[in-house]
Parts: sequence; structure tokens; C-alpha cells
Amino acid sequence: MQGVVALTYLKCLDRGQGMNKNDLVESIASSANISKVAAERGLNGMLNTITNAIEGGERVTLVGFGSFSLVNRAPRLGRNPKTGEAVSIPSRRAVRFNPGKKLIQKIR
Repeated sequence: MQGVVALTYLKCLDRGQGMNKNDLVESIASSANISKVAAERGLNGMLNTITNAIEGGERVTLVGFGSFSLVNRAPRLGRNPKTGEAVSIPSRRAVRFNPGKKLIQKIR
């Protein structure tokens, strides 16, 4: 399984880009020994489930990988870099990702 992910990652490096959705689908299909169509269906289902949960204000935790949560950003005062003029930035909601311990250990 790690070899398949490594090969997909090396292909991404050859292109000079990070891993995209098609690369991820290919890696899932190879490592799970399923078709690319089934892998894409599974990936889309997972992404939709995570999106809907976050949209509903739920925290999504994937043990060992990390957790996604919704945070409220306070309104603040920014600056237009071209003119230096003060600009009011309204409050907004944003998604926060906190990496899990195993992910942190792997990237160190």
C-alpha cells in the first residue's frame, strides 16, 4: 500500500505539483484493489459527508490523521496594500484543520 502511494506521489513530483484528486483516486484504487470509479465514488462520499458535518457545525475527527472544525473569525481592520487605506474585514466562518499525533510524527 505504501509503495502505491509513494509511486503516485513521485508522479506528482515529476509534474512539479502536489497530489490532486485524480492522483488520490488512483492511489486509493490501487491500494484497495478496486476500480477507479469505485474509488472516486468512495472519495466523493467521504468528502460530502465531511463537508455536510462541518457545515452543520460538527467536528470531524479522523484518529491519527487529524480533525476538521468550524471556527468563527472576528471582524478586523485590514489595509489595502496598494493604497494603504484601512479596510473593514467582516466576520466569517472558516474551516480549521488540526493534525493528529501520528501525522505530526510522520512529517517530523
